[in-house]
Amino acid sequence: MINRTQQPEVKTIEHIDFIKPHIFDVTPSVPLLWMKDVPNDTVRLDLFFDAGIIRGKNSVPAIVHSLLFSGTHERSSVEIHEAIDALGGFLDTDLSFEAAVVSIYCLREHLSTISSIVANSINGLSFRENEVDDALRSMSQKFNENRQKVKNVAQQGFREALFASDADYSTVSKAEDFESVDYPEMKRFFREHYLNGLNRITLVGNVEQDTVDALIDLFGQWAMETTPVYGGGFETTQRELHLPVDSAVQSAIRMGKLLFPKTHPDYIEFQVVNTIIGDYFGSRLMSNIREDKGYTYGIGSAMMELHNSGYFVIVTEVGSDVTQATLKEIRYELERLQTELVSKEELGLVRNYMLGQLLKSADGPYAMMDMYNSVDMYGLDLDFYDEAIRKVKAITPERIRELAALYLDWKDFLIVTAG
Repeated sequence: MINRTQQPEVKTIEHIDFIKPHIFDVTPSVPLLWMKDVPNDTVRLDLFFDAGIIRGKNSVPAIVHSLLFSGTHERSSVEIHEAIDALGGFLDTDLSFEAAVVSIYCLREHLSTISSIVANSINGLSFRENEVDDALRSMSQKFNENRQKVKNVAQQGFREALFASDADYSTVSKAEDFESVDYPEMKRFFREHYLNGLNRITLVGNVEQDTVDALIDLFGQWAMETTPVYGGGFETTQRELHLPVDSAVQSAIRMGKLLFPKTHPDYIEFQVVNTIIGDYFGSRLMSNIREDKGYTYGIGSAMMELHNSGYFVIVTEVGSDVTQATLKEIRYELERLQTELVSKEELGLVRNYMLGQLLKSADGPYAMMDMYNSVDMYGLDLDFYDEAIRKVKAITPERIRELAALYLDWKDFLIVTAG
């Protein structure tokens, strides 16, 4: 019987035994990654398109993304979704800075049929007038609602200011984007970035080789002929920005700075710094600003990844009367990391938390595919995670102080408040 009065032995992580996916060439520049060892009949298929927000103006990427399954000349959007639902399938879509993703979840016996429905729906997208009008009406309503939410206003303002040197990365939605329909531009974007914009396929499921070959034939027609090119070398000149929101009783704070991509030699070690600051519930910002001061329900920090760059960001919402006091405490915590050594106890806690999260993130074939994707997209391999384990275990308080001094200088931060 387990003695629950005695703490169990703490075992250190030395290595994660990853299962590497099988890799096939859809074209020389477009891979299909297949993780076969799934202990059940479930399947996930992801289609990655070079159709991110940066690829168009006037919210066209978001509008077209929302219309992907809005109907063909033969099938309405309702009929498309009912056909997939009848087979127990589920569609999910995601749109980010640099990519658009369409995901299919289903049982393996229905993968081929659902994949054909998806392919026909995208190939035959007809931009039905009623569907376009409904999409624009819905997006306009959501946009107007978001304009009253301080967190959304701060997010948009932060993005515009942070990437002000690059028109593609700094573009944000405007009300007028949803007031009129530019059919030629939408169709051009769809043709260039979906029908000729597929740059990666991932498949997790215990299917046969014939099924993989059929998927390559089915979706390979959309493969890009060239490798996507992404922006970099961004510059931020503005340092403070306040965006008023009528009748707001709270203020949103979104502050950060341009940093570096995942390939940078300091990336892994700075993840430790980020975790100490605000990337877990016991972080310094949470302990100070939530637990001690009671200024907010939550505050956090994150390192955001782009292909050729990245940025560090701190996000919170506080009462309007304590906005400046909150900024003062954030600055105090950032500067404390630059001058004081982290205690062995705190570092030990953060180290164990990070290693535990890494191990948890590799639990099962779906998670392993995500982890493989998250390095392969940046030209890295699975050795990245062994290096992460080594660096997290080896980092010292002195190195943390050095990194904080190098990357957390207050005068380098862009500070956006909305409220």
